[in-house]
Amino acid sequence: MSRDTEDRSTSRRALLRYGLAAGAATALGGLGGRGLAANLMGAPGAIGTAVNAEFPLCLTAADGAAPTGPLRPLKLAWNASAICTAAAPVAKETGIFARHGLDVDFVNFGSSTEQLLEAIATGKADAGIGMALRWLKPLEQGFDVKITAGVHGGCLRLLGDAGAGVTSVAALKGKTIAVSDQASPGKNFFSIYLAELGIDPVKDVEWRQYPLEALPLAIQKGEAQALADADPRTWIWIKESNGKLVEIATNLSGKYADRTCCIIGVRGSLVRDERPVATALTRAILEGAHKVGADPELAARVFAGYGGKGSVDDLVAMLNSQDHHHSPINTALKQQLALYADELKLVQVMKPTTNSQRFAEKIYVDVLS
Repeated sequence: MSRDTEDRSTSRRALLRYGLAAGAATALGGLGGRGLAANLMGAPGAIGTAVNAEFPLCLTAADGAAPTGPLRPLKLAWNASAICTAAAPVAKETGIFARHGLDVDFVNFGSSTEQLLEAIATGKADAGIGMALRWLKPLEQGFDVKITAGVHGGCLRLLGDAGAGVTSVAALKGKTIAVSDQASPGKNFFSIYLAELGIDPVKDVEWRQYPLEALPLAIQKGEAQALADADPRTWIWIKESNGKLVEIATNLSGKYADRTCCIIGVRGSLVRDERPVATALTRAILEGAHKVGADPELAARVFAGYGGKGSVDDLVAMLNSQDHHHSPINTALKQQLALYADELKLVQVMKPTTNSQRFAEKIYVDVLS
């Protein structure tokens, strides 16, 4: 068994041990979760359907019972336009948060991930879901936020201008790549990806910044020959381009197939002072993440109900193209965080003196044991 396969198996066994399997129909029905989901999405019976064999319905009576006391209010920071955060609204609308004793309100920070992370660190929010490649640099600088789990993999795409012949990584040399900002996860990941394939991301390509919605326009005008960003926009841009834009790579390409991209961050004071609350929140989000993978149509309808862009069919297709069955924790996640740190040093984002292993140990906390 390879190390990657072993890590994946370890993280999945851990999820089973911590009772994160989705679909306890009785418990959700008792909380009104089935009715809520059916009313919202027009999909009676969606909650409580069978999941794949790797995640049997293994909740104990204690795990599945409705809470007897008042729900603990929490604020969760997220980006309502990013489909990679769909685990959060799924957990809310299907009653998962309530079943874990939580009353979760969302704080939407749009595309401003730095503000999202700062809100968690300063106590304006209790936790958040965000992209590892956006968070690791600020965490290197000392934000009081602890990572508790990976949520899923995939959602970043590198698109090329087929008319300009940019249909492969090799064709990017000497070209311009449009990005929404110079610290975006898309730029960070694909800088790493290009460097791994022998293209210097500093000297061999130009990264040019445009307003987010103008990235395809930059290609239409000939000012850029590729763009890097995240779903749902990139998926929709490919579809609307009628073959003019082609996918060159994603953050599941090659050796990154098992790498998480989105992570759960919890304010440090919550972990220190109310660890059971941090545990319940992490478990609930991971349960929501698994439900996204097990029932992408349900997840697509929930995301659309929160204003997410794209038709339900498109959202289902993009969710199926991502990895919502792999949520690393413990050793597997710390290894991935350390790898990201090493790679960000390679492309001159993180300080070369940072000890990647120690950094991963510092920013990760195990709340599930």
